[in-house]
Amino acid sequence: MGSQRSGFVRAGSAAAYLQAFVLCGISTVLLTRAYLAATGYPKIGGGGLHIAHVLWGGLLMMVALGVALAFLGRAARICGAMLGGVGFGLFVDEVGKFITETTDYFYRPAAGIIYLTFAVLVVMTQWLRGPVERTADERRADAANAALIGVISGLTTRQRMEAIDLVTESERDVDRALVRLLNAIPDAEPRRVERWRAAAGRLRARLDTLLRPPWTLAATAYYLIALPALTIVGTVVAAFTGGLDHAGGRPAGLVVIGAAVCAGVLSIRGATTLRADRAAGIRWLRLALLTDLLVGQVFKFTVNQFAAVSELAVDMVALWVLVRWSQRVAA
Repeated sequence: MGSQRSGFVRAGSAAAYLQAFVLCGISTVLLTRAYLAATGYPKIGGGGLHIAHVLWGGLLMMVALGVALAFLGRAARICGAMLGGVGFGLFVDEVGKFITETTDYFYRPAAGIIYLTFAVLVVMTQWLRGPVERTADERRADAANAALIGVISGLTTRQRMEAIDLVTESERDVDRALVRLLNAIPDAEPRRVERWRAAAGRLRARLDTLLRPPWTLAATAYYLIALPALTIVGTVVAAFTGGLDHAGGRPAGLVVIGAAVCAGVLSIRGATTLRADRAAGIRWLRLALLTDLLVGQVFKFTVNQFAAVSELAVDMVALWVLVRWSQRVAA
């Protein structure tokens, strides 16, 4: 009797497509807000009608789903991911209108909701990229998908070898047939995306050299210790100077302070653990940073949106440093 199979098999390339979706969504929100601010928030329509951009977002998401369902191959999937990301960005940008009685596009907590939505998607992307033991079915399905892509557009040497490695150790007839099929597929012409990927690889290698000195990890630890203290001081000052008197400001400030206290305790634990156990120390520091990113930052957008955006950029650099150091220690 064959083993019971699940109807869902995780694709090895899922993280790349989800990342494209997230990047297109975030870019769409930022560009939409910038365009509307620069043009005085124009309205499309007349005679009492207003065609909100949430409708364009729904239309693009429908087109993205149609492309993904109707066509095969990598081009269809990346097109669907990008169109879907743009559509989702237009959709979620108007969340303030649908959670307030006055349909307030400028509702301050809306920025935090939008941020949290994309933060969850980023965490999902990182989870999909994680070192999870893959099942034989997942490996076989990925090899077959690579063969399908190759039938459509050919395979580069790297793509062919990666696909063959997925099933080369198996003795099953279907896996041997996949190896023969993969070897029979014509070579693909070097494409622009491959050149971009090679350039990105060289850039990552150069950036990694910047992380070799131990001070980069120490500096990140000091930043994560100082950040909660500065956050608490800034929030208290804002409370006394009237910066939290807007709707939702004071409850958001309390959550920001609570998250900062938790992140500070975790950061201190991580910093003190680094010398004895670098891997454990990095895990504590990452937990502290994720506490800030997934809890504190959501409500910081309600307290002070400009400061939240600036701090978020630095937090993402810190997260990148911790991820690269974690990979380096694991190796």
